[in-house]
Amino acid sequence: MPETTTEAIRVFAADVKEGLNTFPKRLPSKYFYDEKGDELFQKIMGLEEYYLTRSEYQIFQNQKEDILNAFMGDSGGFKLIELGAGDGTKTKVLLKYFLSQKANFIYSPIDISGNVLEQLGNDLRQNLPEIKVEAQQGDYFKALAALNKNHTCKEVVLFLGSNIGNFDNLEALGFLNQLSSNLSKGDMLFVGFDLMKDPDKILAAYNDSEGVTREFNMNLLKRINNELGGNFNIDKFRHVPTYDPITGETKSHLVSTEEQDVFIDEIGETFHFNAWEAIHTEVSQKYSYRMIREFAEKSGFELVQNFTDTEENYVNSLWQKL
Repeated sequence: MPETTTEAIRVFAADVKEGLNTFPKRLPSKYFYDEKGDELFQKIMGLEEYYLTRSEYQIFQNQKEDILNAFMGDSGGFKLIELGAGDGTKTKVLLKYFLSQKANFIYSPIDISGNVLEQLGNDLRQNLPEIKVEAQQGDYFKALAALNKNHTCKEVVLFLGSNIGNFDNLEALGFLNQLSSNLSKGDMLFVGFDLMKDPDKILAAYNDSEGVTREFNMNLLKRINNELGGNFNIDKFRHVPTYDPITGETKSHLVSTEEQDVFIDEIGETFHFNAWEAIHTEVSQKYSYRMIREFAEKSGFELVQNFTDTEENYVNSLWQKL
C-alpha cells in the first residue's frame, strides 16, 4: 500500500474514531467524496429538487455582463481565483463571456485535488485555448498567500456553490476572516449563498424522491466498511434531513433504527448505537440578506452587490476588501 494511501487511511480512521466517540455522534462530510461519492453528487446536482446548481447557473447566464463590469470596476484587469474549482462547469459560463469581451484577466483555479486540476486544465486548453491559466494545488489559504507574493493586479476570489454553507456560522466567519487577511484593499470576494425559503423546498433538495441523497449519505458508511473494515448494516440506518427556519440550518443525519453494535477493524473498537440514535453527517446553512451583510462587515469587507436568480432562491454576493 502506498505511503500516501496508508496516511489517508490513518487520518480517516482517526476522524471516524473521534466522531463516533463524541456525543452526539458525528462524521465529517468530506468523507462523502470518493469516486462513488463524486458520481452521486454529480447526479444530485441534476435532480429536479436540487435547485441550487440551476439557480447559480441562471445567475451567471443572465447577469454575466453585470458581473464582468462589477469585477473590472475602474481597474480593468484582474486575477480570477476560484477556491475549490472542481470541473469548473458553472465558472466556464463566465470565462467564455469574459473572453468574448476581450477582458484582461488571468484564471487561477485552486483545488486540493491535483487530478481535478489536471482535468480542468486539459478541458480549458481544448475548449478555451486563449485563456491564461495559473492553477494552484493545495490548501486554499497557502495557495492564496503564495499568489499574494506576486500581487500585481486586483484579485477577485470565487467561492461558489454555497460551499460556505458547509460551515456553521462561527466557522464561516473564521473562514471569511482568514480569506480577508489574505487579500489586499480593493480585492473582491464573490461568494454563493443559498437563501432561506419555503422549508418544504429546502428539505426536498436534501431528501429527493429518487433517494440519491440518501445513497450519497449512506456511501459514507460504505466507505468505512470498505476502507476501515467496518461492519455497518446499511439497512439498519435511515437518512433523516432536518431544517430549522429560525437559524437556517439544514442538517443531515443517519439514524440507527435499532439498538446495535458496529465493529471497525482498522480502529479496533466496537461502537454502540441506541435505537434511534443519530450520526450527524452534514450541515448546509441557509441565509437571510441580513446575515450576508453582517458576514461581510464582520470580516473586513463592504457588500458591493447581490446577484439573485429569478425565483430568489440563491444569491451570489460580491464584496470588496476594505
